[in-house]
Amino acid sequence: MKGLLLAVAGLTAALLSSASAADKLDQSCSGCHALVKPSDASLDRLLMRKGPDLWFAGSKFKKEWLVSWLQDPKPIRPAGYPYFNMVKKGDKNDVPDPSKIIAHPKLKKADAEAAAEALMALKAPADLVPAGIFKGEMKGARMGALAFVKFRGCVACHQGEKGEGGLSGPRLTDAGARLQADFIAAYTADPQRFDPHIWMPTSNLKDQDIQRLTAFLVQLSQGDK
Repeated sequence: MKGLLLAVAGLTAALLSSASAADKLDQSCSGCHALVKPSDASLDRLLMRKGPDLWFAGSKFKKEWLVSWLQDPKPIRPAGYPYFNMVKKGDKNDVPDPSKIIAHPKLKKADAEAAAEALMALKAPADLVPAGIFKGEMKGARMGALAFVKFRGCVACHQGEKGEGGLSGPRLTDAGARLQADFIAAYTADPQRFDPHIWMPTSNLKDQDIQRLTAFLVQLSQGDK
């Protein structure tokens, strides 16, 4: 019983901490992003949201990248968000419709630093992004690249090392500069735990495959090469 009470107390403290951090962000942020974990995990909510959830931003992004990006935001998702509402029919395939894609507002340096500080305080539960889930072994990066492009078909939705790939997912050409390694590994292992009903499937990958894919993405930090 004592252990249960401690666990409940810890969860309550974490929720209050996240809510406090969310309160420090401009209210306009919550118009597009969930800053506290939503109670509604339905498909309807996923289809209606205007931007990705940020309630675990502090376990996802790197602060330095956030500060820089918020001052000069460039598209992370080539076809906008959600992509199926932002495309039009092309000659061969659907293509992004620029008229539907809304640019993210730019912030002044001081505001970007304050927003990044608040976002970094929005941490995922420890069991969602376990510390050290990526073991840091970079030797598998080459096999990870093959998995990304060929074996696992990640390139069908994501742009990879050379900026080539699909449009429905976020580009990953700068994944190493933007994303924390443990988040990459945890999300790759089970994206549905973060975003129920998201179009990226849980593929039941072996840990070796997750480690290799993460190693590949971690070293992508220079954008299009």
